Amino acid sequence: MRWALILLLTAAVFVVPDASPCNAHAKSSAADISRGPDVLDTGDPTDDAAADAPEGDISHTSPDMSVTGEPSAVSDVSAADISDIAAAGGNSDVGVAVMDLETGQVVSQQGDQPFYSASLSKLILAVDALQQPVSDDDLDLIHRALSVSDDDAMDVLWTRFDGMDAIGRVAAEAGLTGTHAPDDPSQWGEVVITANDMVRLYQYILGSPERDTIVAALSSAPDTAADGFDQAFGLLGVSGFYAKQGWMYYLPSDVYLHSAGVLDDRYAVAVLTTNPSGSWTTARQSINAVTKALLTKMGVNG
Repeated sequence: MRWALILLLTAAVFVVPDASPCNAHAKSSAADISRGPDVLDTGDPTDDAAADAPEGDISHTSPDMSVTGEPSAVSDVSAADISDIAAAGGNSDVGVAVMDLETGQVVSQQGDQPFYSASLSKLILAVDALQQPVSDDDLDLIHRALSVSDDDAMDVLWTRFDGMDAIGRVAAEAGLTGTHAPDDPSQWGEVVITANDMVRLYQYILGSPERDTIVAALSSAPDTAADGFDQAFGLLGVSGFYAKQGWMYYLPSDVYLHSAGVLDDRYAVAVLTTNPSGSWTTARQSINAVTKALLTKMGVNG
């Protein structure tokens, strides 16, 4: 009886809220190269939105926004505006940045706040890999990593193209002051990034020989990722945008959802969020609220 009680209490400690039976992100052996699992949303019965959806539904799409006319200039977004935009994320920790790619002007809120990258590290690695001799197989892996966010493809690329050093090389070339490789070489999802660095990265990509390959892959991103996750949140699916998405569950209850992309080849936008609820539904609502507030201010209306 005593041992049964101990086992019961031990099991209770490791229950992860609002997650699938997959293990949540935890440190693993060096042989396991991973960003941590992109756990599918199983619905949160305490969340009003989830209660209205079928059990297991993850089809919470990006904000219904489209470009109507010319987006307003970045200079029209004040410090107070960007603060209010970030606040739309509620309890989420939010980093948001917008760059006018013609002028180089940036407005941001917590733009230098460090976040784990989740799958945004795939974009950084792709830049470095494409500067080296690549085979058709390499190009296929890069396309899969950027479009359907294929983690198996990233595992191969991370090893094949020296991911740990690749992050530093790209950071130096693109002037990414807050980006660095993970402490654990096996965890590419723990590359450290910032919102300001993500818009700088796009500025660098769009002026590089790697531009066409990367933009083509991002532009072909479907709503459903390789692992079945609905990646149509934030900027993905908004008219005029191509974007790279990132998602990760990190023990004990942090849900990372990131969206970084480019609008009409004129504005680079990064929205990085960490939500402490343990709920994918809540985290998705949060990043969508921030995205909608930002795009509305920029003149992108539903």
